[in-house]
Amino acid sequence: MPTNPIQIYNSLSGKKELFEPLKPPKVNIYTCGVTVYDDCHIGHARSLYIFDVMRRYLEYKKYKVNFVRNITDIDDKIINRARQENKGEPLIETTKSVTDKYIQSYYKDLESLGIKKADFEPRATENIPEMVEYIKLLIDKGYAYVTNTGVYFSVRKFQNYGQLSHQSIDQMLTGVRKEADETKNDPLDFALWKLSKPDEPKWQSPWGEGRPGWHIECSVMSQKFLKTETLDIHAGGLDLVFPHHENEIAQAEALTGKPFAKYWIHHGLLTINGHKMSKSLGNFVTVSQFLEKYEVDILKLFFLTAHYKSSIDYTQEKIEIAKKNKEEIDRFFSQYLFGKKDKLSKEDKEAIDRIVENFNLVMSDDFNTPRALAEVFGAVNLGSNYVVQDKVSALNYLREKISDLLDILGISPEKEIDEKTKKQLEKLLKERQEARERKDYKRADQIREEIRNKGFVISDTGSSFSITSHRINER
Repeated sequence: MPTNPIQIYNSLSGKKELFEPLKPPKVNIYTCGVTVYDDCHIGHARSLYIFDVMRRYLEYKKYKVNFVRNITDIDDKIINRARQENKGEPLIETTKSVTDKYIQSYYKDLESLGIKKADFEPRATENIPEMVEYIKLLIDKGYAYVTNTGVYFSVRKFQNYGQLSHQSIDQMLTGVRKEADETKNDPLDFALWKLSKPDEPKWQSPWGEGRPGWHIECSVMSQKFLKTETLDIHAGGLDLVFPHHENEIAQAEALTGKPFAKYWIHHGLLTINGHKMSKSLGNFVTVSQFLEKYEVDILKLFFLTAHYKSSIDYTQEKIEIAKKNKEEIDRFFSQYLFGKKDKLSKEDKEAIDRIVENFNLVMSDDFNTPRALAEVFGAVNLGSNYVVQDKVSALNYLREKISDLLDILGISPEKEIDEKTKKQLEKLLKERQEARERKDYKRADQIREEIRNKGFVISDTGSSFSITSHRINER
């Protein structure tokens, strides 16, 4: 087990638990992805980003993560969008055009957000034969039944239904969506297979041409692509606990007789100025709309200020704070000390290592990103002190360590000085120092101007020189 054992809040047990994967160091993770009927909004971005950070941290802790994130490309919402966009062509073709368009939009957003690719990102429509076989087995075991509208899962036959949402059958009945289909034996029963209308997309099955229900795809694809009947982690938004995740558990455990997932992780939802995001309210913010105005790290820094389990409210004031925080990080990484060849002291190394250790402690405590971010900014403030104190080696060591931590958080500081530029600056600074020693101040001033023309500001700092990006310095 790695140092700083990880504790995770498990929605299934309702408490924080020691993270012990089934076959360490391997960790199998499945997260519910997008339904491709529209562009991704910043609520989707939060979900994608949060689970990317968790994955990065587990990999940093030397776990071998197998990560699967699905794409729902057949659904009532998709078909409804296809009807809206239909221009006289067959609905089946329009549906495919809609999904292809929004899948490409989704991939573009993933790239813009700097989210790592999943090991597998299966589409529901590419795995329908496996879903049909899964449903057959559920029927054979007596957990599902056929009607003239499709195939349904019999909820009351699964004894542990409600274990994730911690609700009784009566409580779930009050919240279940009322459906027009009267062929179901019970209002709580949910569709495994829906017979399609004549113009809708359809696939062959023993029960007639149709399409899978929403819930079955995740049970099937998670087990198929992670090659296990019990996942280490299943993750998604808080709004998916019931009925989606509850139904996934019922299907999977009814079939295998084994726990479907050891840990369930759910993130809180995002609001806009205290209101649910909605196109009708005019507060719908897509990923691309946000990135037209701001850098991607500003959105990430905003997300990091709230614990993943908490809801988060998007306001302009909070985005401005995130923007200033990004500028502070960029300024730290754009500042270098040249000239002095000192040695990293034991005290400075211990202070920096302590920051890294604290970062690990809070991230291991249920991925506490607000406290992790506080450690990063504590390090940035320490770096400013090192500049004033003329500590070249300490600043460089700190920069290296904080780069590693920011990489876990998916933050890419704006580093203005690459190795080639650094060598050019070192050469100019050495020439400037020699000019000053021979009291050729005119040449020294010329070199200062050459450095400014390269986009940097030079400050004499003790026996060293502080170089900062001119552009960042003037923000």
